[in-house]
Amino acid sequence: LPACFVLCLGILVCSGVGQNIPVPDLAYPYDALEPHIDEATMVKHHTGHHAAYAKKLSDALSAMRPQPETNYITKLGVDYLIRHLDKVPDQYRATIRNNGGGYVNHVLFFQTLGPNGGVGEKDLPVLKDISSTFGSFEAFEKEFTNHASTIFGSGWAWLYLDHTDDKLKLMSTPNQDNPAMLGRHTPILGLDVWEHAYYLKYQNRRPEYIKAFWNVINWIEVDKVYAAAKSANGKLHDEL
Repeated sequence: LPACFVLCLGILVCSGVGQNIPVPDLAYPYDALEPHIDEATMVKHHTGHHAAYAKKLSDALSAMRPQPETNYITKLGVDYLIRHLDKVPDQYRATIRNNGGGYVNHVLFFQTLGPNGGVGEKDLPVLKDISSTFGSFEAFEKEFTNHASTIFGSGWAWLYLDHTDDKLKLMSTPNQDNPAMLGRHTPILGLDVWEHAYYLKYQNRRPEYIKAFWNVINWIEVDKVYAAAKSANGKLHDEL
């Protein structure tokens, strides 16, 4: 990928935002998450919805490049833009929020999924910290599931690192918002509960989809995101 690097979100995003922003390939086949998430959904979700967010984000940034007052912010990276939406001009802010959010949310979502998921690596630092923070993994799973189940309409459930106290916390957000837009926060794990993420298989049975999600989490990747977020903590405090 051109001019890409790991930013504070702990995910791969492109700093060369004047170019078309790429949709990262999956690290597994589209049918690898069967029977929990079906192949048809994965294809549509990745090549359709995720690709559309990338294109609309690229188009918006391309429109901003020729303008002297906005050219400089197109060079700062997607991570910076969604953390500093107040610096994006009014006419572009909703587009960057919705499609920049949609882009990075889906990069993280697909990165942290995988076949043979579930809690198999109990010694991972992220799992140890989840258990110590929430009392047990089971308590965390129950609380996260409640966040995902009670979102009205479309949105996301999140595990995130709060850089103000270096603690893991939970929240839900509407639409394509994420915790990074709302403070000194870095998303660690997100569950997409837009209907496009599950409707072909589960129709309106969101609770079944949420239950299935726990079988396809790649905790090794989640731990990498967590480690990157913790290492970026000092930089993030300086920036904000």
